[in-house]
Amino acid sequence: MSEKLKAGILGGTGMVGQRFITLLENHPWFEVAVIAASPRSAGQTYEAAVGERWKMSTPMPEAVKNKIVMNVNDVEQVAAGVDFVFSAVDMSKEEIKKIEEDYAKAEVPVVSNNSAHRWTPDVPMIIPELNPGHMQVIESQKQRLGTKNGFIAVKPNCSIQSYTPVLSAWKEFEPTEVVVTTYQAISGAGKTFKDWPEMVENVIPYIGGEEEKSEKEPLRIWGEVKNGIIEPAESPAITCQCIRVPVLNGHMAAVFVNFKHKPTAAQLIERLNVFRGEPQRLDLPSAPKQFIRYFEEENRPQVKLDVDYENGMGITVGRIREDSIYDFKFIGLSHNTVRGAAGGGVLSAELLKANGFISSRL
Repeated sequence: MSEKLKAGILGGTGMVGQRFITLLENHPWFEVAVIAASPRSAGQTYEAAVGERWKMSTPMPEAVKNKIVMNVNDVEQVAAGVDFVFSAVDMSKEEIKKIEEDYAKAEVPVVSNNSAHRWTPDVPMIIPELNPGHMQVIESQKQRLGTKNGFIAVKPNCSIQSYTPVLSAWKEFEPTEVVVTTYQAISGAGKTFKDWPEMVENVIPYIGGEEEKSEKEPLRIWGEVKNGIIEPAESPAITCQCIRVPVLNGHMAAVFVNFKHKPTAAQLIERLNVFRGEPQRLDLPSAPKQFIRYFEEENRPQVKLDVDYENGMGITVGRIREDSIYDFKFIGLSHNTVRGAAGGGVLSAELLKANGFISSRL
């Protein structure tokens, strides 16, 4: 590519916004052209607006330190400097719905990390390896919005990334019932241990709204496009508990599953190791070479050892074994702020660009 596409980051001062900035620092296709945030941050340099709230383990990129933060509500001004935007704004659900539609109507494609539009029927909710065909509803969405180029695409909740790809790799065996318990890192709440000292040596058995998302969003990922909308799948039945644990990054899932056609453990492991999707076939810049990796060791995956597998974009799995009540059980692990948030958004944008939905508009 001769010129990089100009990306805007809405909500660029928060944890997910910061993650977008680090992931885009040396991106071959995209560059950070505009950072927008709340009115209280607008007008300051990015470095000043973030202040001591930089939460990444790597330093703030030099290229963004002196960028003047724009007001996220000044849609036309922000739109004038970008080809598309990543959305990670911290607002109410209704406010997010409106502002993302405002950007789309300004002919700016929106790739959102937020939950507000995950159940809008003509908005694709994408895990790029699993449901790239859902992008086709964008044309119906454009008709509804009255746009030529503007649209919204979203990524799903971080909690489902550690088990939904695994179950997708086993689709031929038709999972019928799934019981999940997720053990979720504090960065999923936008926190570090400095921000949230109560989480040190603590476990909280509740994360607001997370269980419903964990049970329902996989069904939308596995749904079908019909008449310009996405109709969620009706099975498998999923029940979930979500627990906050004292880990900085990494969501782990303990999963029990029944199948209509019971496989062998060897078959399940083989399907994981060979699983590929469109990002791998297209060799997208952020795509993991091997999306899912199975560990034979009984004590893997582990957060400390495996959360950064494939630069945080891969899924690690272990302990596949038969169960006394269900057919099989396993452990999955994903990086919640990379694959589960900003990295998943960047990969979605790459997929959208590769399929002609995002292009230069300046």
